[in-house]
Amino acid sequence: MLQRTEKAGLRAIYPSLAGKRVIVTGGGSGIGAALVEAFVAQGARVAFVDVAEDASRELAARLSADARFAPIFRRLDLTDLDALGRTFAELEGELGGVDVLVNNAANDDRHTPDTVTPAYWDDRLAVNLRHLFFAAQAVTPGMKRQGGGVILNFGSISWHLGLPDLVLYQTAKAAIEGMTRALARDLGPDGIRVNTIVPGNVQTPRQQKWYTPEGEAEIVAAQCLKARVQPEDVAALTLFLASDDARMCTGHDYFVDAGWR
Repeated sequence: MLQRTEKAGLRAIYPSLAGKRVIVTGGGSGIGAALVEAFVAQGARVAFVDVAEDASRELAARLSADARFAPIFRRLDLTDLDALGRTFAELEGELGGVDVLVNNAANDDRHTPDTVTPAYWDDRLAVNLRHLFFAAQAVTPGMKRQGGGVILNFGSISWHLGLPDLVLYQTAKAAIEGMTRALARDLGPDGIRVNTIVPGNVQTPRQQKWYTPEGEAEIVAAQCLKARVQPEDVAALTLFLASDDARMCTGHDYFVDAGWR
């Protein structure tokens, strides 16, 4: 089945996603907002968390108009693990369970090795790595009881390329791929699939603040496909991996980077 979108033409519809209960972290803007919109369009029951309250409320209001199920927004600082546990328990109750967790939230602030302090190290690992594990830990008991589920962790092309001024971000993103493989092994017997999605340089407002037009041209020149990756392209891969069509896909990294090398 296909649906037409303004930006991307025809997109697949996955019947298995209709009514699925989905939590997206960092869903208020950029790639996260595209993920929320894509799952809502599939007829899923979507909840998303973010610290950006205004943008998130605007997104929820906009999508609610035509949604089969209006998305639920909760403000959450994912570095506060007590709040994470409470919020996820509340959302699981409100949704009636969780079928899909999309661990998307991250922050790629630039930094150089000489400026890193122990406090900044702890902060960056909390922002970019720690909460993914504890979000997964929060939803797995329910997934086990219901006989399965899907956890999708977001990595990054950055550490595969060794980009400058991102050492802590890249450390966290490399660790996510290892965590994915370990969780896939541990949770597989319970029917829980765990994969990593690895975006390339996606054309979001945040990313565009880091790159000049010349810098963007260099990225496109290094890609096999000569176009900018859009948030909707990442969402398309995410939908597939969340759907039953990907029922035998687990423990791996899936790239959507236009072949950036």
